[in-house]
Amino acid sequence: MALLQTNEVVKRFGGLVAVNKMTFSVEKGRIVSIIGPNGAGKTTFFNSLTGIYTPEEGKIEFNGQSLIGLRPDQVASAGIARTFQNIRLFGSMTVLENILVGMHVRLKQNPFDILLRSKHFNDEEKESEEQAKELMAYVGLKNVGNELAHNLPYGGQRRIEIARALAANPTLLLLDEPTAGMNPNETEEAIKLFRRIRDDKGITILMIEHDMRVVMGISEHISVMDYGEKIAEGSPKEIRSNQRVIEAYLGRGAAVAHERKQ
Repeated sequence: MALLQTNEVVKRFGGLVAVNKMTFSVEKGRIVSIIGPNGAGKTTFFNSLTGIYTPEEGKIEFNGQSLIGLRPDQVASAGIARTFQNIRLFGSMTVLENILVGMHVRLKQNPFDILLRSKHFNDEEKESEEQAKELMAYVGLKNVGNELAHNLPYGGQRRIEIARALAANPTLLLLDEPTAGMNPNETEEAIKLFRRIRDDKGITILMIEHDMRVVMGISEHISVMDYGEKIAEGSPKEIRSNQRVIEAYLGRGAAVAHERKQ
């Protein structure tokens, strides 16, 4: 059974249909990508999966549980964590504090523990800090815990977001353009990190990505969106030669020229 399954999901904004009858699935333990031109509806689809938007039609199930109508924190508690296309960090907080924020969905403290600074509160706080430091080291941010998040370079800030998402202990990690703005060396390191996350931690990864080198190099399955619809899916090899995909990216004339060369 698929870890994540959607059936005929529709999201509208007034008269604009941003996601149109999107049927899609992700199998456990895989690295899957969603690609498509700008404005294809990819991030809107992510937002529908994670409770930021509620679809007008369709079903979304994760581990057999419906996600329709759940708040983002409830989706996170169910086991889905994500990063964002535009970095969303608390810039005036430290790296360590940003990662600790991601743990809120699995902490067991109650208001009395917090007010009374109970032994349970102190023990959990200490354990959380240790786990946050381990995650910093895991994503390549060792010894920067006391730095303000906005002082780190762009690639470092992307890594903070990934560590914060991992802090929620997810089963499924959604990455929205995780290598955007990175230089080639940072991109290579990011690819290695994504593979480690899947292989070491057993976390399934679903990403939106525009860098085709990343998509073709790491994905085991690819779905392609255009104008809110899924127009193709398959292996990297199948997607690379799909005429509808080439047309969506390059235009009909370029697609015809490409076909003639084959």
